[in-house]
Amino acid sequence: MQPDTRSVAPAAKPLGPVPAAFEAINGELAIGGQPVSHWVERAGGTPLFLYSRQMIEQRMAQLRAALPHRLQVNYAVKANPFRPILQLLAGLTDGFDIASGGELALVRAAGIDLARVSFAGPGKGDDELSAAILAGVTVNIESEGELHRALAISRKAGQRLRAALRVNPDFTLRGSGMKMGGGAKPFGIDAAQVPALARALIAEGAEFRGLHIFTGSQALDADAVSAMQHAVLALADQLAREIGSPLPTLNMGGGFGIPYFAGDTPLDLPAVGAALKDMFATIPPTLADTSLHIELGRYIVGEAGIYLARVLDRKVSHGQVFLITDGGLHHQLAASGNFGTVVRRNYPIAIASRFTQVPSEVASVVGRLCTPLDRLADNGWLPRAEVGDLVAVFCAGAYGATASPAQFLGHGPAREMLV
Repeated sequence: MQPDTRSVAPAAKPLGPVPAAFEAINGELAIGGQPVSHWVERAGGTPLFLYSRQMIEQRMAQLRAALPHRLQVNYAVKANPFRPILQLLAGLTDGFDIASGGELALVRAAGIDLARVSFAGPGKGDDELSAAILAGVTVNIESEGELHRALAISRKAGQRLRAALRVNPDFTLRGSGMKMGGGAKPFGIDAAQVPALARALIAEGAEFRGLHIFTGSQALDADAVSAMQHAVLALADQLAREIGSPLPTLNMGGGFGIPYFAGDTPLDLPAVGAALKDMFATIPPTLADTSLHIELGRYIVGEAGIYLARVLDRKVSHGQVFLITDGGLHHQLAASGNFGTVVRRNYPIAIASRFTQVPSEVASVVGRLCTPLDRLADNGWLPRAEVGDLVAVFCAGAYGATASPAQFLGHGPAREMLV
């Protein structure tokens, strides 16, 4: 057969940084003290999400060491609602933030004390509000209409409403991947409207739980995170004075990011903690007795997870190598570049079976779906992989399994394990 003269060897595109905590056993990627092939056998096959208990515990220890003791840490369940993770974090975090009635059912099933739970989200149905109110969950009210509905439901049920007001501030988190505040937004109540609604809530006899101010997520700049936190405290002080009532609780949002792409650098957590300690040392009197929280999801669990898929086929098309796996975007939508990114960049990825081998070829890793969108890595510089090898996508502990269209083309969900 004559070679295809049109074939052009592709240029390698950089891969994201593999989290430093991962090691190898006999040349193979390891997690939880065992090579990944051990867990694949235990799980019954691939595709498989593996989550490291040790890495989650280490991240929580880092947060406790860096942040002021006064600051409480909530877990954002939407990042990863896998029950063993929720049960692990029940003993490590101070609270849980949910965003649906479905997540309320998940935390209830995990045995979590529902008094530790707050419920945000711009489109809560009456059935969700009723379930939350009856369970004693703090409802983060997102509009005047939602406040009236929640009060009516609580009166009918004979159950006192526990509610905070979610604030849409006039500022946002600089450099955040997703902006949740500032300007016209579906999230929260515009700051100027908050004092009147808070007074109305208190006048109705509801239990006023304070404010929730979440401005953005996935920021890696410590100065930007600290500037946002300073602005949140200043706004909370202003609103408390205008409300005329102390704030029992202030959820300061989160925004802590993790490195996904080449060139990303980790958030300087000690710098964020030091800045917060300075802020807390001069906190205004209106917040002197306020319970202060941050809300983190991906920062706690994101780097602790990997997604494993097995190479089903190796093919060359026009001089380009494709590793076709049994996984894909139906489990890892974010890694495919179809979950909020404008320009597709490669996540951290490795040939797990050959983790310590020197890269020797440029190859694209794709899934098994009939769509050109199903790419886990474009032209990455990797060791040569063969049919049967395991591929690992890193930073898969957050917004993976439940943030992806698992039923697309009928392949079904991936397995999950906490190890």
